[in-house]
Amino acid sequence: MKRMLPVTELARDERFSRMRIEDAVFDPRNLAPSAQRNTLATTYENASDNARGLMHGIFVGEIQALEGAGRTCFDFDLGDGRDQAPFGLKLDMARQCWDEARHVEISVKLGEHMGSEIGEFAEQTLLYEAACNPDPVLRLTGVNRALEGLAIDVFKTMHDFGTVLSDPVLAFAEDWMLADEVTHVKMGSDWLRRLTAQDPQRQKEALDFQKAVDKLFSFGGFRGERDENPVHLARNFRRLAGFSEEEISELVDITAGAFQEAQAQQASRAAVATQG
Repeated sequence: MKRMLPVTELARDERFSRMRIEDAVFDPRNLAPSAQRNTLATTYENASDNARGLMHGIFVGEIQALEGAGRTCFDFDLGDGRDQAPFGLKLDMARQCWDEARHVEISVKLGEHMGSEIGEFAEQTLLYEAACNPDPVLRLTGVNRALEGLAIDVFKTMHDFGTVLSDPVLAFAEDWMLADEVTHVKMGSDWLRRLTAQDPQRQKEALDFQKAVDKLFSFGGFRGERDENPVHLARNFRRLAGFSEEEISELVDITAGAFQEAQAQQASRAAVATQG
């Protein structure tokens, strides 16, 4: 079996269509003034459609998280070297595969519950691409701390969405998966510190990679602490997952900076349109 499987070779059937994350992030529709609002607010006219789209994004994300954790188990030889993985790390990734497989099944059922179907929305593959990093520590920060950290925020938001709409199925299922995500992020936090305890430069590189992924998924105001952000930071759950207060504050700054950059691009586009 092939190690370091590229994203182009992921197995998908004819129901799936793929798009680049850059196309979604820099879509002019997502940078328009009308997009700078909480599109999951229950008072928003298209909130249910946006929630279904987010649920489909969760579903494909769980598939890629399963694939990524499984690749970490397989791609690296046992050992303590920079291109190796300790047995305990592989064991934790195997446990995560079990969780992610269950999340895929739950997400399929939730999609059906919300009136959606597999393939109704496009799949972007940044999560798996982050899981292709040849350094297992960067995989931990890119996937387990950045993207699984995003999952904490998303699941908490979807849980609250189901609660407000009096949908006990959605609220319970999201709460169930949220508990697993806290564990996954905690594993990433613990292994990051353990594997880089004697190598501060490697830790810095890993955390810088995490920040880059966090910024990408906060662009355009998708995540933050403002009322107009669809997904809000779940501070308490992040603390349980091993984030320090300093790291949480830094993430708040990253999300705010991403929002400001989106607004700057919006203003620049408006100026160009006016001149034209």
